[in-house]
Amino acid sequence: MKRNRFRRPEKRARRPWRERLLAVWRILWEYLLIALGSVLVALAADLFLIPNQVVSGGVVGVATILHYTVGTPVGLVTLLINIPLFVAGILWGGGWRAGVRTIFGVAVMSLAIDALQPYLPRVTADPLLYTLYGGLLDGLGVGLVLRAGGTTGGVDIIARVLYHLRGTRFGMTILTANILILGTAALVFGVEPALYALLVTYVSSQMVDLVQEGLARTRSCFIISTQHEAIRQAILTRLERGVTVLHGEGGYTGQPRPVLLCAVAQYEVTRLKRVVQEIDPTAFVIVSPASEVLGEGFKGWVGR
Repeated sequence: MKRNRFRRPEKRARRPWRERLLAVWRILWEYLLIALGSVLVALAADLFLIPNQVVSGGVVGVATILHYTVGTPVGLVTLLINIPLFVAGILWGGGWRAGVRTIFGVAVMSLAIDALQPYLPRVTADPLLYTLYGGLLDGLGVGLVLRAGGTTGGVDIIARVLYHLRGTRFGMTILTANILILGTAALVFGVEPALYALLVTYVSSQMVDLVQEGLARTRSCFIISTQHEAIRQAILTRLERGVTVLHGEGGYTGQPRPVLLCAVAQYEVTRLKRVVQEIDPTAFVIVSPASEVLGEGFKGWVGR
């Protein structure tokens, strides 16, 4: 049977218009978050950090040092330093797909720093206040940018390139770069501002984690018991939480040993332990922090 040379290729199934609209809205929402986060980082720099000679980590810190030694604009220098980093990131750090959102975020942040600086006075000269609120605002902005799939450029790009080329760990690159920047700040401004910068970095990192993981604290629980069926029913009915039965094996006996896995809110851990203890006081229970839980009964996937 001869094949038909002129047979038309089958058309690819198109996604429903609602699905396409949702995908477009998700992209727009993520870029809106990147813009908002970038502006918040700029506000933290203009309101609290730059006026008090506090050098944050990354390229903004380098631009702040140059601002006080040479007089150059912080935002413009931040953008100019990032340009060769963008090129390196595109060539060796993941291509255009990984760099577009970073370019957008850094551009918004750099323009906002210089555009808003003439209209924003220094809020406070109290070290405790500008360290705390500067770090909180900076961390909130960086967290929103990261949550939307972008970065604030600078050291992040260097870390990505070095990881791709030489396998260097991200944390080691970022730590080394920040030590060099803060060491330079200590030579230019003195040791005390550099110590305040360390506090800003710590507060900012904690805020980034909070934005990434959310306020809800969850726990993952593994339960090994001979009364696993009764415990499973109790968790389903009394705690109204889902349970997954994993098929394990005793390391010493070699016998099959079902393992119950469930995720609960932090305030439900005590109730869970009480339920397990009532059914089987000899049960083996492991409770560990879960950075994030998505799905039924917890946070949804909308906008993620």
